[in-house]
Amino acid sequence: MMKLYWAPRTRSLRALWLLEESGAPYERVRLDLSTGAHRTQEYRAINPMAKVPALGDGPVVVAESGAICAYVADAYPEAGLAPPIGDPARGRYLQWLFFSPGCIEPAYLTKSANITVRPETAGFGDFDRVFDVLDAAVQPGPWLLGERFSAADVLIGADLHFGMDIFKIVPERPALRAYVDRCLARPAFQRAKAIDAAGL
Repeated sequence: MMKLYWAPRTRSLRALWLLEESGAPYERVRLDLSTGAHRTQEYRAINPMAKVPALGDGPVVVAESGAICAYVADAYPEAGLAPPIGDPARGRYLQWLFFSPGCIEPAYLTKSANITVRPETAGFGDFDRVFDVLDAAVQPGPWLLGERFSAADVLIGADLHFGMDIFKIVPERPALRAYVDRCLARPAFQRAKAIDAAGL
């Protein structure tokens, strides 16, 4: 059985949501960040960055929430959360998986820290371009891959939820708001959010 190392109110929500979408059995191991449980040598053997989440699946150990989502989606193909290798949709799926840490997170950092970066020197371009691209991507709907919900929607949906509803640094746009609302309405997201809120 998979084992998720997690903590409430962190990027663990992405992994919780994906695991709930997958329907695969897993157990949760909550780390109390206030006590430094994530900095122990034992946990650093699982994730040397001393962050959550991390996932153990038999001999497999995966850290980074995006990598966990990709791993689970591929490991449990019956859930339909990733186009298989050879499917033409896999290219765009991988693009959106990497867009989350490669573009959205740097855009949030520069915006929240009020850092100015020349777009031609930044791998993510600039804040406005990131959200212009996402706005155009979700407009056809309902999901990034059209009718097919995927692990990419978990990452991008969670990022947009944080940016629009929690950090409030992403301006409201009708297509982005509708997309986030569709994500938040998913039963698996509701279950993950309840687990996160309860901290259990």
